[in-house]
Amino acid sequence: MKLHYGGKYTNEDDLKTKREPAEGAVAFKEPEHGAFAIIANAGCLVLVGLLLFGVFYIGKPEIRVFLKSLGVGAIASMLVLIPHEFLHAICFKEDVYLYLNFEKFLAFVHGTEDMSKGRFIFMSMLPNLVFGALPYVIFLINQDLYVLGVIGAFCFGMGFGDYINVFNAMTQMPIGSKTFLSGFHSYWYKG
Repeated sequence: MKLHYGGKYTNEDDLKTKREPAEGAVAFKEPEHGAFAIIANAGCLVLVGLLLFGVFYIGKPEIRVFLKSLGVGAIASMLVLIPHEFLHAICFKEDVYLYLNFEKFLAFVHGTEDMSKGRFIFMSMLPNLVFGALPYVIFLINQDLYVLGVIGAFCFGMGFGDYINVFNAMTQMPIGSKTFLSGFHSYWYKG
């Protein structure tokens, strides 16, 4: 993997990696970029809300402690934005580019190499498991660790766009197929 800084992302023309879909490649049935962002953000809010309710209900922290934990969790989730993308990046074997837009709280990696269905799903889920599920599970084991539960809730929710990609891969890619990106569109083909 070679990680490159792609620069500030403002629109799809900023992507340094371009790939024309090969003959026989099938486009994922997925929402356009703007609709995808709306769905991912709405899903994030719902998921974070449910997980935070779980922290409050299971852990039964005092309100003051819970509110402090919310602040810490929100800040921590922003601080792991770049490490989250780095975990995606290490799953690539070829060139991958990191794009940022801090005004929009946007960070993502983009590469055009072919990936198996399994590696694509693993790449999509890895940061969400490390920064989201792991801290939340630790909280479930020890309910006194409210802050870990809150951090896990925020970080797990931030990955909602990744879950949409995983869902699409699981429901649209046949066994043995491979996937790749062309702009912000995913394609699959029989490998």
